[in-house]
Amino acid sequence: MIAAAKMPLIDDTYCLPSNLPNTPEMHSTTSSQTSHAISLTLFCKVVDNYGDIGICWRLARQLAHEHGVAVTLWVDDLASFRSICPEVDSSADVQDVQGIAVQHWRDQNGVFAAGDVADIVVEFFACDIPPGYIKAMSECAPRPVWLNLEGLTAETWVEGCHTLPSPHPQLPLTKYFFFPGFNRRTGGLQLESGLIAQREAFLADPRAASDFLAQFGVTETEMRALKVSLFCYPQAPIAALFAAWQASGQAVLCLVPEGVGGDAVTDFLGQPSTAGAHATRGALTVRVLPFVPQPDYDKLLWACDVNFVRGEDSFVRAQWAAKPFIWHIYPQDENLHHVKLKAFLSTSPAATPSLTALALAWNGATGDGIDIAALWRNMQADLPNIARLSMDWERVLLANGDLATNLLKFAETVPPRV
Repeated sequence: MIAAAKMPLIDDTYCLPSNLPNTPEMHSTTSSQTSHAISLTLFCKVVDNYGDIGICWRLARQLAHEHGVAVTLWVDDLASFRSICPEVDSSADVQDVQGIAVQHWRDQNGVFAAGDVADIVVEFFACDIPPGYIKAMSECAPRPVWLNLEGLTAETWVEGCHTLPSPHPQLPLTKYFFFPGFNRRTGGLQLESGLIAQREAFLADPRAASDFLAQFGVTETEMRALKVSLFCYPQAPIAALFAAWQASGQAVLCLVPEGVGGDAVTDFLGQPSTAGAHATRGALTVRVLPFVPQPDYDKLLWACDVNFVRGEDSFVRAQWAAKPFIWHIYPQDENLHHVKLKAFLSTSPAATPSLTALALAWNGATGDGIDIAALWRNMQADLPNIARLSMDWERVLLANGDLATNLLKFAETVPPRV
């Protein structure tokens, strides 16, 4: 069992620059099997309906299928999980899904023994692991590597906090902060080893996009339109964007998941926003799609010309789609999400002035009275340039390695503690 060393304490929200090694060797771009079989338990509490479990499920699958790790995933919301993975039984306490042990995390109760503890324990986004599990961790010899997998941000402060330790105040345990990110001073982004090749094969096939979208009712005529996927939070200015698309000189096909978009989508359709519903007004056609398994969501992003995404999981997938996209960031108190948004927009070369202007307006970061139609027209004219820069950005991200591989490599560097 891999285990942790005792290091100075840091706070969950503020930290000093790290003095731990974070070398390029920790960011290998290959996803080779680890040298020995290990176990990992991942705890996930679902706050953003699909993003949290989306991140954790992708990570669990990659660790198990590419690295041979025995993964147990504890998750509190099986209904949201089932939306992106139809194999999940939302009534089961324990189940095997694609070779991963899935546990329904009902409460903080439970008695655990040292033998129940994995070699690596990952809490997603500072969720509280059951006290009984933490106690069992302290009784292991050697003790497990304990990681807090944090949320993704381009803010520079994470570079100093990545891999910093935080000892437990009472027990002989140390937790390490692990930050995904956009450069070698962070943990990188989630990326399966074959994803880029799959995307390129999909795009090279002249029938792949139309055949994929046909299952949702998209016609050959609609395939000639500008295709846009829309995944956002209800407060986005959807009605204003729809009005701009209706008056557009180019046909626009908007594909929106069931239940997303609130009243704006329902009002446009003139009927409930259920899977299969569709309507055309002016130059705009809106089609409502069911939630699809994660691999099919990737295909949806590849099949579209522009993608509106939200939260973290679809935000990362949009970058691997290498298409122009607008990010709707999860809202935070005191508009702290605007800081994160601006940090990313200032980092990515694909965030051209036209895209940046629309992204800020889409997230309510520019005040009232913004002309969404004008911002959309400016970005639409810039789409070929944004697409080219998106490929440049992808090459930068690929050089950082992938999150799962980097996480395991870091765990190997943590010295044992008995």
